[in-house]
Amino acid sequence: MIIGIGVDVVDIERFGRQLERTPGLRDRLFVPAERGLNTQSLAARFAAKESVAKALGAPAGMNWQDCWIGLDEHGPTINVKGTVAAVAKSKGIKRWHLSMSHDGGISTAMVIAES
Repeated sequence: MIIGIGVDVVDIERFGRQLERTPGLRDRLFVPAERGLNTQSLAARFAAKESVAKALGAPAGMNWQDCWIGLDEHGPTINVKGTVAAVAKSKGIKRWHLSMSHDGGISTAMVIAES
C-alpha cells in the first residue's frame, strides 16, 4: 500500500551557485559518499531527499545526513537511518521507490513510500 508520494525539482545552475556561496552546505546536505559527485548528480540527490521528506509528510527535525541516495544493480536506492528511519517506521514504511532524472538544466526526483 502506498503511504506517501513526493516529487521535487531543482534548478542545477542555481543549486551549484548555492553550493559555492555556502561552503558548509555540501557537508550539511550530503553524506561523504555523495559529496564528490558533480553538481548535476548532487542536485538530483537533493531533489530525491526533498521527495523523501514530502513522502513522509515533511516532518520537522529531519536530519539530511539520515537520508542518502545510493546505487545498486537496479538503479538508485534510498537509504535511511536515525530521524528519517524513525518517521518511516512510525508510518509503517518498508519499501521505497525512487526515480531521478535531469535535463534542460533541471534535476527531478519522485519517491513512493510503501508499506
